[in-house]
Amino acid sequence: MQPQATLDCDTIVVNYNTGELLVDCVRSALAAGSARVIVVDNASRDNSLDLIENAFADNAQLLVIRNSENLGFAAACNIGIAASNAGALFFLNPDSEIASSALARLMEVLVSNAKIGMVGGFLSNPDGSEQPGGRREFPTPINAFARAFGLTKLFPGRFPDFRLETTPLPKVPTDIPAMSGACMLVKRAAVEDVGPWDAGYFLHCEDLDWCMRFALKGWRLVFVPDAPVVHAWGHASKSRKIFVEWHKHRGMIRFYGKFYRDRYSLPVWWLVVAGIWLRFALVATYFWLRQRLGR
Repeated sequence: MQPQATLDCDTIVVNYNTGELLVDCVRSALAAGSARVIVVDNASRDNSLDLIENAFADNAQLLVIRNSENLGFAAACNIGIAASNAGALFFLNPDSEIASSALARLMEVLVSNAKIGMVGGFLSNPDGSEQPGGRREFPTPINAFARAFGLTKLFPGRFPDFRLETTPLPKVPTDIPAMSGACMLVKRAAVEDVGPWDAGYFLHCEDLDWCMRFALKGWRLVFVPDAPVVHAWGHASKSRKIFVEWHKHRGMIRFYGKFYRDRYSLPVWWLVVAGIWLRFALVATYFWLRQRLGR
């Protein structure tokens, strides 16, 4: 299969210990027409950087930036933005592969309207099923509580849900409230208007934050169903699940505090915070017991 024509787009990949998956990710982005692939490494301890530097030796389209410590996803994304001068920036998780025609399709939709600031593709599991998070509503404390504690499953239709993969897949590009940072193409002009990622998040919820800020600035976010990206969800975090859950729940509090705090009285807000940390305690205990039992 011939590679796509080079696009005015750089792919930014934030890496942390993803091994050979990083090679496949970089190869797919180059084959899809990315002008450059900028890998920002958060102090990986595996051989993933050696693998890509061997696989793409002397390839001027690959830029590797090595951080001396793990700065978190958002801060690393901002380093990638600063290293690029392309008109569009494609954020792709290192455990993902984009189809050869998908980046050109995303670019086509991105430039089709001046107010479209961000587009995302069809994010799938390796088996082809749609992955959660690729298209979604903004989570509020109420609908997030209902999902976190299983109420949406126990009482279908009684509680609102923010996950849109449970709804029919659109046949054409469709406006959505939010998408996943695992597969996100943005206009340079929109980034300059909205500002960079919020580095106050370490891991998780920073993509929701950016989507919210794009929307508040009047930029459209569009889901493109015929731009497939396969994501080996959770590969990078499977060995440190409690660490990931800690930052996920910290991210929830930061997100809700920034965008929902003024809607609630102080007692209700403290109930929200207590609910988040209660969920973290339950999830962390579950993972700790599984580690202890060797499962």
